Amino acid sequence: MGELTGKVALCTGAGRPGGLGEAILARLAEEGCRVVVTDVGAAPPGLDARHLASSFDASRVADDLRASGAEVLLLALDVRDEAQVESAIASTVERFGQLDILVNNAGIGFLMQPLLETTRERWQSVLDVNLLGAFLCTKHAARQMIRQGRGGRIVNVASQAAKSGHAHMAAYTASKHGLVGLTRTAAMELGPHGITVNAVCPNHVTTGLGATQNEYFARLRGFASVEDYLADMRQRIPLRRTGLPGDTAAAVAFLCSEAAQYITGEALNVSGGLEMH
Repeated sequence: MGELTGKVALCTGAGRPGGLGEAILARLAEEGCRVVVTDVGAAPPGLDARHLASSFDASRVADDLRASGAEVLLLALDVRDEAQVESAIASTVERFGQLDILVNNAGIGFLMQPLLETTRERWQSVLDVNLLGAFLCTKHAARQMIRQGRGGRIVNVASQAAKSGHAHMAAYTASKHGLVGLTRTAAMELGPHGITVNAVCPNHVTTGLGATQNEYFARLRGFASVEDYLADMRQRIPLRRTGLPGDTAAAVAFLCSEAAQYITGEALNVSGGLEMH
């Protein structure tokens, strides 16, 4: 612990208790980072607030991180809004003097429906958060890292859906495949500045978002219960369990460490062996 002492890490979509973003920032804080919790704060038009972190949720995450001893900055951030992205990075630098790590974690994965029923509006909502948001945050975080002249780390939270197709998740799967493409291109362009850009690709993790997916696909595939659906999933995973937030957080921490200084442009599976390419 402590390898990243003094570094500053900003994670998008980190305001949901029990979510991947919270676990990632908790792990980075254990490694010595000062952390920036960001989330949308209020549901944008057209999106169900039940699936998004509220300002109260994000405050709970920030308070829990502070209680563990971390230095924490909490910011509202809609990653689709370039002005908000610029403002969040400026606020981070104003508070901590630097930005060393960006984790693009914000994402929409709860709009499941058949391809032929997917509206243009739903498709665009997913692509705007999952891909446009990651692009905007990468662009402005990298500019700050280049100004600092010390390199940096960018980690994109992709998905098993970045490697394989998934029925009823056309927009999500397309966005995550695109995120791996963005990862690879950004790695090529930012490498000369000492900035590594990688992605992590978790399989199913039962966070709040994951629970929504469980319910949908258990019904779709005719399972009597969510537990029966999860039991079937576990049998298909070589390590015989679904993912935990801490599994993804550990992979992110590794990619942010000095041990990973020569790794860039990769899309690392964190799937218990379910995804192997």
